[in-house]
Amino acid sequence: MSERPERDQGWRIWWQLTRPHTLTAAFVPVLLGTVLALNYAEMDWLLFLAMLTASILIQAAANMINEYFDYVRGLDNENSVGIGGAIVRNGVKPKTVINLAYTLFGVALLLGIYICVNSSWWIAVIGLICMAAAYFYTGGPVPIAYTPFGELAAGFFMGFVIILISFYIQTGMINTIAMFVSIPVSILVGAILLANNIRDLDGDKENGRKTIAILLGRKYAIYFLASMFATAYGFVIILVITGAVTPWMLISFLSIPKAVKATKGFIGKTKPMQMMPAMKATAQTNTIFGFLLSIGLLIGYFS
Repeated sequence: MSERPERDQGWRIWWQLTRPHTLTAAFVPVLLGTVLALNYAEMDWLLFLAMLTASILIQAAANMINEYFDYVRGLDNENSVGIGGAIVRNGVKPKTVINLAYTLFGVALLLGIYICVNSSWWIAVIGLICMAAAYFYTGGPVPIAYTPFGELAAGFFMGFVIILISFYIQTGMINTIAMFVSIPVSILVGAILLANNIRDLDGDKENGRKTIAILLGRKYAIYFLASMFATAYGFVIILVITGAVTPWMLISFLSIPKAVKATKGFIGKTKPMQMMPAMKATAQTNTIFGFLLSIGLLIGYFS
């Protein structure tokens, strides 16, 4: 009778280590890029599933690398907010965490080979660059996350690049429409990182980081977050007005209440735990926005 709760707890430890609330940032771009490709080619389900799985694995591996290096650098403790906590709370060995991250990279690499065989070997080069970016985001001598370029890097690789790869492996081409559609999603992926950095502002400052949130200060970082939301929605309006995409993509505006909740949730808050609902709302904005964009594209495709 006592073994099952222990097994369940063990499962939860490993699940939390992936930071599941971040995994939609890998799922949404693949879905959007694939749905966008329906206007140009018949969907290859196996390529879609391979790309989706590889993207999620790379995101999970990046989270584990983050966990590992933040522990090694003494940044995480058992009271840290927003971490998996496998090392500092549950006693998992740091070496186990980093080796698991490398294993996930290995599986993603095998999936990447399948994708390359059925599309182009240039995808291998791009995929390796994405893996390197995932590693150096918190690894290496000068982690990207410790600089003002964290949001830009996350938005570029987890938004722009993944959407275009997902589109390319289905169609064999890249066009301006795919590039333009990827921009608002890229902005919202960057917003997730900015929200994270607003929450961690005080601790990051103490540890010598130079994130955008630190450089702007909490008040203006919140303004900047709000401007990112506004720019993403504004970009969709421009795409619709210019006829680049179906007006059905305006359905994405149903996610605006989440963006408002996210912005308001940071105002007047200084403690990380107080800002967790705003963090969650920011991630949900990206997820709901991306899903609704995909639904809008599907409605436009079938209408």
